[in-house]
Amino acid sequence: MNDTHTLKKNQDFKLLYNKGQSFANRLLVIYYSSNGNYVNRLGLSVSKKVGNSVVRNRVKRLMRESYRLNEDKIKKGYDMILIARVKANDADYKSIESALVHLLKKVDLLEKN
Repeated sequence: MNDTHTLKKNQDFKLLYNKGQSFANRLLVIYYSSNGNYVNRLGLSVSKKVGNSVVRNRVKRLMRESYRLNEDKIKKGYDMILIARVKANDADYKSIESALVHLLKKVDLLEKN
């Protein structure tokens, strides 16, 4: 993830939850807001409801890889939090990626070619 930094601090997550906009589909929820910089910041969240640690880490890896492969198509200058829903625990890579692309199109964060 060349042009993307990670959101790690709890205060950054709280600020985005309170001030950002959110959209959801069957597998993922996205919170996003403009950050005024030319870099994106990404945070991932997977609840214990999704499954045990092995399942949660697998879902996080799939979400991170989906984002990484579509990173060059995403507009710069945004903070984003991706949250996995419970149905993501048995989803494969292709469905996670299509859910992510669907959300990015819905919130108009994909660049037009």
